[in-house]
Amino acid sequence: MAIPIPSMILKQLHTNGSLKNTADGVQFSMKNRLNDTKLVALTGLKFDGREVALDKVRVRLEDGTMLTAAQLAAEPLDFPLRRSLDVVAAVEPLPVGKHEIEIRFEAQPFGKLKLKVDDAITADEGPKVAHIPRDNADDYGESAIKARQKFVEEYTGAKLEHTAQYSFDPHTTAGNAEHFIGVAQIPLGIAGPMTVNGEHAQGDFLVPMATTEGTLIASYNRGMKVMNLSGGVTCTVIDDAMQRAPVFVFNDAREARRFVSWVEANLGEIREQAEATSSVAKLQYIDYYMASKLAYLRFNFSTGDAAGQNMVGRATFAACSWILDHYEGIQHFYLESNLATDKKASQVNIMHTRGKRVVAECTIKRDVLIQHMRVEPESLFYHSGIANVGSILSGANNNGAHSANGITAMFIATGQDVANVSESSAGIIYSEMTPEGDLYLSFTIPSLIIATHGGGTGLATQQECLKMLGCVGRGKVNKLAEIIAGVVLAGEISLAAAISSSDWVSSHEKYGRNR
Repeated sequence: MAIPIPSMILKQLHTNGSLKNTADGVQFSMKNRLNDTKLVALTGLKFDGREVALDKVRVRLEDGTMLTAAQLAAEPLDFPLRRSLDVVAAVEPLPVGKHEIEIRFEAQPFGKLKLKVDDAITADEGPKVAHIPRDNADDYGESAIKARQKFVEEYTGAKLEHTAQYSFDPHTTAGNAEHFIGVAQIPLGIAGPMTVNGEHAQGDFLVPMATTEGTLIASYNRGMKVMNLSGGVTCTVIDDAMQRAPVFVFNDAREARRFVSWVEANLGEIREQAEATSSVAKLQYIDYYMASKLAYLRFNFSTGDAAGQNMVGRATFAACSWILDHYEGIQHFYLESNLATDKKASQVNIMHTRGKRVVAECTIKRDVLIQHMRVEPESLFYHSGIANVGSILSGANNNGAHSANGITAMFIATGQDVANVSESSAGIIYSEMTPEGDLYLSFTIPSLIIATHGGGTGLATQQECLKMLGCVGRGKVNKLAEIIAGVVLAGEISLAAAISSSDWVSSHEKYGRNR
């Protein structure tokens, strides 16, 4: 039985920008980005709706071998994942501009398939510009790296005396950094130990923090000491979701409304299509937002120990491909509408969670604050009310002091996507006086986007930092979330106390200036 492939998924076979006129004819490339298969027949090819005779079409393999449609039918071709091939048609050159390609073929176990995409013939390039050296066979090998280092030094006049020094196999950075030339070394310090009373993180933790800001690590270390003397910090992950937010455009608002009702009725099939792309991603629910004739669908997934932006993008793309093949009347579609708010702070993330929503709490003893911070609980409580007004006036996404400092330092140390600090820096701090005269403080991070598997977490120094925290590998992401939340609260306590007791400037003068 043939396995259907949604049309938009099938488009991933085409290599964008590969259409060109050559001495052999018009050529474009295909790469298997989907699944292992076997090509059993080439049944048709069109350019701009005009059929090309099959006897003029060839398939060129990596070694230059050319196969006709008849040869392919007689001896099917293995087409495993990541294999590439060229399709060459002996026809007149196509003019410069955009063209529609339609290729029809059969593949096991998918049956008859039709790929229809747009690509373009580009004009001859203008004046030659310098190009970064690359090696298609091994771009992370020593020769390729040295060629780029030499290129940089000759082009800029800068000597790479420190940047070019590293202690790990550069091949491990494939998928993390292109055009690798070396490393940017950032000072790494530790704070703590910090006592965490979490559901996943339990015990005392030394916290690695990478930063160039003097006073920062010392400040967090001071806050951790205060929390430890008050019994530690209690941390709780209360929600988990990662989004992709496509938008569908219709002729009018009523059509958009009908579409949303149809999506709700077909959620089971949509979920099945999305989850087929991953063993980890699970579609929890879809939020619907309608404006004008636009239907915005915010897909919410759980993503295990991965941060998951790419994972949910792939899953949502598969779901939307199925939708486009099964619903008539969609005028336009975009996989991302800016409602997921990737790498941007937003109110929707504060309200609905992006990544982990985690809370850190601590009741700080009155005597501890007075003896170690030289500030009374009442002073901090009063100060927090004034700071709340300032946050409202500024329109900030955070009524705390500086959660981004601790989050960023830990993100760099542990291999997180540092740009996610833009979302992860959102925060809600709350305080109250207890009947005993102590100070209860909590900090809620509504959109903490982190991973313990995938991305930069597998790099050498980042792995070592995760090992310090006992957060390597699968099943550890909530533990890391609780530790980060505890660190954030420690920083809030320390800076708030420094401002209230007028120690802030003097501390930076002592620790934070390179004189």
